[in-house]
Amino acid sequence: MKRSTVLPLIVSVACPVVHMARVFVYGTLKKDQPNYFRMLDPGNGQAKFLARARTVEPYPLVIATKYNIPFLLNKPRTGQRVYGEIYRVDQKMLDFLDEFEGCPKRYQRTKIQLEVQDGDGEGENTLKPGSIEEAFVYSTTTYEPEWLQDQTYDSYDAYSDHRLKYVTCTVNSKRNHNMAYHLILH
Repeated sequence: MKRSTVLPLIVSVACPVVHMARVFVYGTLKKDQPNYFRMLDPGNGQAKFLARARTVEPYPLVIATKYNIPFLLNKPRTGQRVYGEIYRVDQKMLDFLDEFEGCPKRYQRTKIQLEVQDGDGEGENTLKPGSIEEAFVYSTTTYEPEWLQDQTYDSYDAYSDHRLKYVTCTVNSKRNHNMAYHLILH
């Protein structure tokens, strides 16, 4: 093997390319919300806050089930433009989020267009306010039909005055959000 082919091989094994993706969170994973700690846990992977943003298209954001879980219904052009946060995540965090969100059964991970509101202002990953960016979002097509009649929100806050306090299921702390959903439907 030539020396010129050995070095790139060694580098690719010792320093594998880390796939980074953008994810838009609008519910309990946002800063100051009940599951935000999961975004900070290095055991789940890496997540870096990039910007606050809102959906370009309106979507129904509802709070549903006896656990008061926020659901973004994958029904564009209905509801409201939804505010949330864009993160850059590595593959490990993306895999964790897929499991946490019950993807693809409960939520489906799809791409969405977002209007940047403001960012953290750091380096090459700064997103310019007013720019349109694309990110993954966990929305659902598997919802109860009556949820379309529920009140919609443009922003979720577990601690706001909507009187729909988020209920954490204690079945399995790492997967409690996902488990709560399964308990609801089964």
